[in-house]
Amino acid sequence: MAKVAVKKIPKNLGDAVDLYYKTRTERLAAQKEVDKLEEFEKQLKEHLIESIPKSKIEGVKGKLALAQIVRKVVPTIGDDTKFYAYIKKTGAFDLLQRRLNTKAVEERWAAKKNIPGIEEFQSVTVSITKAK
Repeated sequence: MAKVAVKKIPKNLGDAVDLYYKTRTERLAAQKEVDKLEEFEKQLKEHLIESIPKSKIEGVKGKLALAQIVRKVVPTIGDDTKFYAYIKKTGAFDLLQRRLNTKAVEERWAAKKNIPGIEEFQSVTVSITKAK
């Protein structure tokens, strides 16, 4: 893997903008390569998941690594209505993760609806586009 040279941040804001743009462009190009590797990795994983059990073996050893199929039970909601009724009845809110649906909140705000307990947070980002 190539090492990334850390550069000094320029004092001149125009130079900083240009360096930010160039750095982001380089990162996005590198990310495309990483995405290709990740896709191939997923294909290899699926191949092993499909092939190892068909071979009626528990695992396969190469020169560098050992692969075994591991099965794990993962919970999933089968009936939303029953699940949320259970939470409401028992107060078992620990079964849920604390995360807002940002789009749903924004839609209610656009409709001038108040949602108790929800506050606004000002996120600050930088928009950068190629100069013409």
